[in-house]
Amino acid sequence: MKAGLSRLRRPPSSFDIVEIEKEEHQHVEVWVGTLKWWSAGMAVHSKNFRVEDMQGRMDGKNCVVTGANTGIGFSTAQDLASRGASVYLLCRSKERGEAALSRIQSITGNQNVYLEVCDLSSVSEIKSFTAKFSSKGAPLHVLVNNAGILERNCIKSSEGLEMNFAVNVLGTYVMTESMLPLLEKAAPDARIITVSSGGMYSTPLTTDLQFSEENFDGVMQYARNKRVQVALTEKWAEKYKDKGIGFYSMHPGWAETPGVSKSLPGFSQRLSGKLRTWEEGADTIIWLALQPKEKLMPGGFYFDRAEAPKHLPFVATGSHAAIDSIIHNLRSLSGITT
Repeated sequence: MKAGLSRLRRPPSSFDIVEIEKEEHQHVEVWVGTLKWWSAGMAVHSKNFRVEDMQGRMDGKNCVVTGANTGIGFSTAQDLASRGASVYLLCRSKERGEAALSRIQSITGNQNVYLEVCDLSSVSEIKSFTAKFSSKGAPLHVLVNNAGILERNCIKSSEGLEMNFAVNVLGTYVMTESMLPLLEKAAPDARIITVSSGGMYSTPLTTDLQFSEENFDGVMQYARNKRVQVALTEKWAEKYKDKGIGFYSMHPGWAETPGVSKSLPGFSQRLSGKLRTWEEGADTIIWLALQPKEKLMPGGFYFDRAEAPKHLPFVATGSHAAIDSIIHNLRSLSGITT
């Protein structure tokens, strides 16, 4: 696929829309930030980072990281393991998961790193995993909902659901709800960190969860999914405020990961060397895992170790009022009634 960045659709502001021209001369709009979303932005923001914020250990804590075989998920799992945590890598591919497991154990010297194979597009597989994991009876201190997919074509999961939605929204919902009893055991220090994206700034919350429009747009569906994740996090924080669990979502910036290279090859090639590293993308996840919860906003959306707005003034993304209707649909599809 040949792709290139063309003209800006509006004068530069804190966020710019650019176009990626596809081989067939169509255009797909994706949201990219100005330099602050790229590696250069990390360099600027890091000048205000506090070294002491990242000096904590996690010995004796149990962490689950989804999508941990590569990219931001891998770096997150590696960092948590380096701090002494017991880390469970949740991966779809056994082969890639085993490679990641071996590498993390070798780099960190921590042998309390484990592989769990699970297809996060499948409700039944997630339920099977969480039932098995729950049988251990151990508390869960940190759940990182990192696994995500941007599928450009409209394909279905093994359970007949639109694939982006199945992984990014329903999978995240089922994993989170199913793990709540174990997270409660780790209260008041438990927390759930969901990796969203700045792409969500481009779209309002919609109840059209599986993109019923005639011309499927995978990039737009991904952005919608990421908006739902932020709204879900907000709702969970409100609903479970007395359970001692912190709920946070975050934007890692644009990182040079295998997922980005596969889904947006032109974007990735054109900005090669300018995107964030895996470690830079994982930085705020680790920061959220380490901070005292009193310092954090329940249900907050974070970017580069600071709370970020959930809506932008020049984009009509509305409110999150539709989240109750969305949760009703998610319950119906998942069979979760809580």
